[in-house]
Amino acid sequence: MVNEPANVSLLESRGIRPTSSRLLILRQLTGSDEALSMADIERLLPTVDKSTISRTLALFLLHRLVHAIDDGSGSLKYALSDGDEEAADDEHTHFACTQCHRTFCLKQVHVPVVDLPEGFSLRSISYVLKGLCPECSMKVKKLR
Repeated sequence: MVNEPANVSLLESRGIRPTSSRLLILRQLTGSDEALSMADIERLLPTVDKSTISRTLALFLLHRLVHAIDDGSGSLKYALSDGDEEAADDEHTHFACTQCHRTFCLKQVHVPVVDLPEGFSLRSISYVLKGLCPECSMKVKKLR
């Protein structure tokens, strides 16, 4: 496996023991340009049982190796976090395509600052834009 040593190091740097199942799941997350749901990972890794995938994603979340995205689809989607374990890197924009139902991290698009009324305390941000991804936009243009 091309990225296996890097993935082993990544898991170990977060205090996660690099088992074969964890490495398989991490490989899917690192090799994807979109966020993946648990169902996506199950489909991509039919030999790994659902409970192992669920426990692994929970462990990855706990160690901030991934962040979860609630894009309104009814299923959380998971994407690899940036390098810093302490960074709040989930505070970027996400884009959910209404055509193909894929969700993308747009880390270069920052979440706008919102002035909250007195007494409110912000704990997390979920900023999801919805529309057509570039691939689906091209398909629609070709139909016209």
